[in-house]
Amino acid sequence: MSILTLALFVLLTTVAASAVAYAFLQPRIAAERNAEARLSQYKKAETDSTSKRVARDRVQEIAKRRKTIQNSLQEIEDKQKERSKQNAKPSLHRRLEQAGLSITEKQFVWASVGSGVVLGLLALLLQPSLIVTLSMAVVGGVGVPRWTLNHLRSRRQKNFIAEFPNAVDLIVRGVKSGLPLNDTFRMIASEAAEPVRTEFQKIVEAQQMGMTVSDSVERLYQSVPLAETNFFAIVIMIQSQAGGNLSEALGNLSRVLRDRKRMKAKIQAMSMEAKASGGIIGSLPFIVGLLVYLTTPDYISILFTNTTGNIILVAAAIWMSIGIFVMKQMINFDF
Repeated sequence: MSILTLALFVLLTTVAASAVAYAFLQPRIAAERNAEARLSQYKKAETDSTSKRVARDRVQEIAKRRKTIQNSLQEIEDKQKERSKQNAKPSLHRRLEQAGLSITEKQFVWASVGSGVVLGLLALLLQPSLIVTLSMAVVGGVGVPRWTLNHLRSRRQKNFIAEFPNAVDLIVRGVKSGLPLNDTFRMIASEAAEPVRTEFQKIVEAQQMGMTVSDSVERLYQSVPLAETNFFAIVIMIQSQAGGNLSEALGNLSRVLRDRKRMKAKIQAMSMEAKASGGIIGSLPFIVGLLVYLTTPDYISILFTNTTGNIILVAAAIWMSIGIFVMKQMINFDF
């Protein structure tokens, strides 16, 4: 019994001591818990405030960037409308520059006059008819020089499109390797094939004169008025004003240019049958007239010796020209 009594005494003493200790320490424990709770709430409130401030700053930055891009796009659209008006009817000087010719407007006019005089004299020697002579003089003085100029201009633009994607890829590789954009332009101006090399030399020269990158690249569209150069100028202009990953944007542009090139080749292959048919139909009257003239020249000579025959020839030439123009427009896919 004494051991049991001793055990109960120890137990009761421990419980009493614990109760007394709890009574004295409980307010302090409660105060510490309240302090920890308040500190936790303060930290949470501070974290929420920081998160809200960061989120607000991010939203403001996105809104500011969006507004900057919208202003840039609006400015680009205004410039695009102005460029479209200028390129709708380019001057003779601009067309000579786009064709890659180094002659002046006066030299072109004198060459046109000389061509008209030569063809008029040839027509007068072959067939002394006033209507035929005047018609050949007009064709030689107006038609042939303009057609030659447009042909050279179109051929130069095709050569530029064929080489331009390679130049854009060179710019992308240079920018990714850490080269400045101006240095990549100089590389193209010294290493690319013609006519891309000449056009980028103009860009480098414009920058050396103090023009900005976007303004100097914009002149490329004036020299080569194509959708591809317009895309390139827009990408450079947006990047210079709004920032962004230039290599990624130009890489996407390069893929677009190559896709357009493949699409043009596919359309050209699909339209070759129609072009061949148009060429055969357009050349058939001339072939038949030549064969008739070789077999029975007296039968067809009335068209060249009689005034009525000359009028018929002129009318036939006009209608043939209209027919050829209509067929060309039917098989011409411009995009």
